[in-house]
Amino acid sequence: MRTEPPMNVIELKDIIKSYGEGDSRVDVLRNISLSIEQGDFVAIIGQSGSGKSTLMNILGCLDTPTSGSYTVYGKEAASLDPDGLAALRSEKFGFVFQRYNLLGSLNATENVALPAVYAGMGQAERLQRARELLERLGLADRLANKPGELSGGQQQRVSIARALMNGGDIILADEPTGALDSRSGEQVMEILMELHQAGHTIILVTHDRHIAEYAGRIIEIRDGEIIADTRRAPEPQEAERGDPVFARPNRLLFMRDQFIEALRMSVQAIFAHKLRSLLTMLGIIIGIASVVTVVALGRGSQEKILADISAMGTNTIDIMPGTGFGDRRAGRVRTLTVDDSDALARQSYIASSTPRTSSSGDLTRRNISVTAQLNGVGVQYFDVKGLSIAQGRLFNENEVRSGAAVAVIDQNTKKQLFPNGENPLGEVILFKSKPLQIIGVAAEQNASFGPTENLTLWTPYTTVMNRITGTRYINAITVKIRDEVSPVMAEKQLTRFLTAKHRGKQDFFTINTDSIRKTIESTTGTMTLLISGIALISLVVGGIGVMNIMLVSVTERTREIGIRMAIGARQRNVLAQFLIEAVLICVMGGTLGVLLSYAIGFLFSMITTMFAMSYSGASIILALACSSLIGVVFGFVPARNASRLNPVDALSRE
Repeated sequence: MRTEPPMNVIELKDIIKSYGEGDSRVDVLRNISLSIEQGDFVAIIGQSGSGKSTLMNILGCLDTPTSGSYTVYGKEAASLDPDGLAALRSEKFGFVFQRYNLLGSLNATENVALPAVYAGMGQAERLQRARELLERLGLADRLANKPGELSGGQQQRVSIARALMNGGDIILADEPTGALDSRSGEQVMEILMELHQAGHTIILVTHDRHIAEYAGRIIEIRDGEIIADTRRAPEPQEAERGDPVFARPNRLLFMRDQFIEALRMSVQAIFAHKLRSLLTMLGIIIGIASVVTVVALGRGSQEKILADISAMGTNTIDIMPGTGFGDRRAGRVRTLTVDDSDALARQSYIASSTPRTSSSGDLTRRNISVTAQLNGVGVQYFDVKGLSIAQGRLFNENEVRSGAAVAVIDQNTKKQLFPNGENPLGEVILFKSKPLQIIGVAAEQNASFGPTENLTLWTPYTTVMNRITGTRYINAITVKIRDEVSPVMAEKQLTRFLTAKHRGKQDFFTINTDSIRKTIESTTGTMTLLISGIALISLVVGGIGVMNIMLVSVTERTREIGIRMAIGARQRNVLAQFLIEAVLICVMGGTLGVLLSYAIGFLFSMITTMFAMSYSGASIILALACSSLIGVVFGFVPARNASRLNPVDALSRE
């Protein structure tokens, strides 16, 4: 313990406080000058409207004078910014209000511990100190009770305990007995007397002269002026005060505690108004669900289309007669030959080349007759097109050279010709009255780029040319590009080669599956981006809703903000709390939006089997980041407004 002689802890010189300008100006305080020594017990009395509460607010650094000098422990209050004044309130002052000003969402222990949060005391230490203060004031059995569960006298004792939390060198009591019955009022005054005897400086504001009699010094104020300053007890010679109640914490731990407290308060505020919070989130939920769902639909459809393209053949180029799709003369162009295919197969950039010819006609087995498409192809065609065998085998090179009358049928043909599930292998069928022996059945094909009911057979191209059509020309050539070669470069090379081989005449066109793939990727990407942009509009609308609700919340909780500022909350503490609240609303809305999108995906998979929605982790993270950004952007203005409130104005708001 240390002792020190009395000193002036508060000095006011020529303090004037005015409201309004010009003719409408009203002077609430006029040339107030006084000094208060450490260890004093001062009562400021006066009728309503005399200016005593305004003087109390200036003494507690809740309000600023229009002119004059005010120093606290030698510090000029006018030289301090709002955060400096908040620090001074936190370190030196303890407030006891007429209406208690406890936060209804916190219990007694949490209310008492709150000033220490803003001062940086560790959680375990501040809760222990809060419990000790409450026990000292006779509230050991009310530690977990919320204000609504306490009597007026008990609430005022909680308020006194809160004033002592950070040491409370100077206790400012504004009508501390005004809302209490006489017995509770006497108990409160006895506590204040004990605090005075323990070395605390007590400044009491009251209109009750009986209450003022407890003080050693009475200052009477009327119409904004001091009309009497009477000392009823000897001037304090000594005032023993202990060391600070806690040491300044590590900066990182201090910032962590501040953040955790702001986060906890924000969560409490959100759950205290569940319906309003949910309605606020609705715009964010819809926006995020829209963005994630659109991206998932786009990715799913793109993957489906690309899988279909892969089923058509990877790294393949089809060479067709004519000048392009829609060329009416293409059927009469008969310049592609087997020799062209063989010549292409010898090029260094081509892995394989297979000619293709086709014919449509009647396909018969016993008494069943259907129309089918017969494709004459080479051995490598199945590998190029990614076709696999389900039953039997594929034809070989010897059968191609000899023009063997063998065929591989697809699943549709098997179902039509063998409706009772008979084994088709070895069976003979007639195509345009020409016999073909079935040696294999192809696996189910992806038919997204063609009718699913087509009946298709594959035979050696020599069989079609020699046994079926009798022609020397072919309908198409399918080449597979080597993996290390660019399909675009290969397409240019083979076009140049075939044009030269056809004596400078380009009587063919190419279909590059890689080009189709890139076009589809670009198109689906553009559509996804476009629709996502539209969906983002709902996010912005949701953000505006968040800002609107947060502005309403600031208005509703103005008194709470004033209480926090009075007990030491800095502007950044208030800003952080409301900003975190806005971000939490948006992040929670974003999370619910993602869950809603997954629910939509589940329903989509139950409704259709065409393709599945494909969710992207990157798009989900981006959506959540976007919702957080919206919380910061649209929550900043309300949070800043809250942090800039004048403490005394905020406290006076109902």
